[in-house]
Amino acid sequence: MSEELNLSEVLRVRREKLKKLVEMGRDPFKVEKYKATAFSGEIKENFDTMEGKPVSIAGRIMAKRTMGKAAFLDIQDKQGRIQSYVRQDAIGEEEYDILVTYDIGDIVGIQGTVFKTKQGEVSIKASEVLLLSKSLQVLPEKWHGLKDQEIRYRQRYVDLIVNPEVKETFLKRNRIIKAIREFLDDRGYLEVETPILTTIAGGAAARPFVTHHNTLDLDMQLRIANELYLKRLIVGGFDKVYEMGKMFRNEGISIKHNPEFTNIELYAAYEDYEDMMEITENIVAYCAEKAHGTTVINYQGTEIDFKPPWRRASMHDLVKEKTGIDFYAFESDGEARKAAKEKLHLEVETHMKRGHLVSLAFEEFCEKDLIQPTFVLHHPVEVSPLAKRNPENPLITNRFEAFANTWEIANAFSELNDPIDQKLRFEEQLAQKEAGDEEAHPMDEDFINALEVGLPPTGGLGIGVDRLIMLLTDSPSIRDIILFPTMKPIEK
Repeated sequence: MSEELNLSEVLRVRREKLKKLVEMGRDPFKVEKYKATAFSGEIKENFDTMEGKPVSIAGRIMAKRTMGKAAFLDIQDKQGRIQSYVRQDAIGEEEYDILVTYDIGDIVGIQGTVFKTKQGEVSIKASEVLLLSKSLQVLPEKWHGLKDQEIRYRQRYVDLIVNPEVKETFLKRNRIIKAIREFLDDRGYLEVETPILTTIAGGAAARPFVTHHNTLDLDMQLRIANELYLKRLIVGGFDKVYEMGKMFRNEGISIKHNPEFTNIELYAAYEDYEDMMEITENIVAYCAEKAHGTTVINYQGTEIDFKPPWRRASMHDLVKEKTGIDFYAFESDGEARKAAKEKLHLEVETHMKRGHLVSLAFEEFCEKDLIQPTFVLHHPVEVSPLAKRNPENPLITNRFEAFANTWEIANAFSELNDPIDQKLRFEEQLAQKEAGDEEAHPMDEDFINALEVGLPPTGGLGIGVDRLIMLLTDSPSIRDIILFPTMKPIEK
C-alpha cells in the first residue's frame, strides 16, 4: 500500500510541475515541432568530424544527475542515448532552475556543441534546453526495468523505451519484410491488394471472424487467406502476383498463434509446386542473410541452417516410418480408423478418411522431429481441397509444407485448375462441415466460375511471415514480434 501511495504522490507532483509551467506561460504541450539536426548514433560514430560543431537533438530524458550549477542529462532518441552537459552559466539561472525540475521521461530539445568529457564520453555541451513534452507517468526504474511480459505487450510504448533490444527486434522485422518484397519484385512478381472483408472466407481450413455491414444488412467475414482472389487474378492474366498482409483466424492463442497475423501468398502461372519449393528455400535463405549475414541461425539454443537445398520427404513415408502403419493399405476407412484408435491412440472422428488419418498421425508423431528445414510432400487429397492431384497417385496431391524448428512455416502446391474436380471437393468439404468439422472449406461458386473461365497451370505458395520472423529474431513467442498482439481486456 505504501508503494501505491508513493506512486500516487509522484504522479501528483508531476502534475503540479506541469501546472506551474503553464502558469509561467511555458506549457510544453503547445510546442508544435522541433528541428533536430543530428542523432545520438551518428554523433558518436562521426565524432572526429563533428567535434566542436553545433547540433540540436531531441529525445527523452532517461537519466539526470545534478551537481550544483551543472547537470548531466542522458537523452534517448531513435538511434540510442547520448549525454548532455548543462551548465547554469551557459543557459541562464532562470532556465537552469526550471531544468532541475525536469523528470525522467520528459522529452526535450537540446542545442549545443559536440565534445568529449574527461572520461572520454562523447557528449553535447548545451546552450539551450527546451521542454517539448511533460511525462505525467513514471517509467520503470533502471535496474529492474519492465520485466512483466503481460505489461510489456499491453504497454508496448513503454517496453520500447526501457528495453532497447525490443526496438532492434522490430527494426529487424522491417528488414525481413523488405527483403521478401525485394526478392519477389526482382523476380517479376506484382504486389496487389485483395479484399479483407468478404462474404465467403476461403482459401484455408480455419474459422473466420464474423461481422456485419449495416447499410447492406449483410453478414461478412474477415479473410482467413487471400488465395482465391489471387488465383482469380491469374485467371485474369497477371502471371505472377503476391500479397503480404493481415489474415484473421478465430482460433486459439499460443506462442505460435495470434488471431491476426501477417502472411504472404504468391502465385505464378505455368509453374508448379517444385518451382514453389525453389522459391521457398531461396526466399528464406535471402531473409536470413539480410537479417544475420548468414543462413545459419541460432534459435533458442538450436542451430538451424537455411542454406538450400532443403531435405524433401513424403508425408505418407514419414508416417509409415514413424508408426509402422500404412494407412493406404487398409481396404476401408473404417479399418483405418480402428487402427488409428487402437494402435496409435489417436482421437478419431467418424467423418475421417484414410487421408485424414495420415495427416493426423503426421501431426502427432512426425512434426516434432523436423528441426532442420524440411519439405513435407504429397499431402492427402482429403486435407488439400485446393491442390492438384498427383498424376501417379490420385489419393495424394502435389503439395508441400515447409517445416523448421518443428513448425510449419510455408504451405504450397500445384494449384487445382479443374473446375469439375474443384466443385466436387468443395461439396465433400461441405459434407465434412455438416459432420461437425467447423474448419471445412465453404463452397465458393464465383471461384468455380473463375476456374471455368480458365486457370493456367499455376504454382502457389503461402509463408507465415510472423513465424519466419520469430525464427530469424530468436523470439520465443509470436507476441514478441507483433507490436500490439491480441490481449484479453484487463478486467477479464
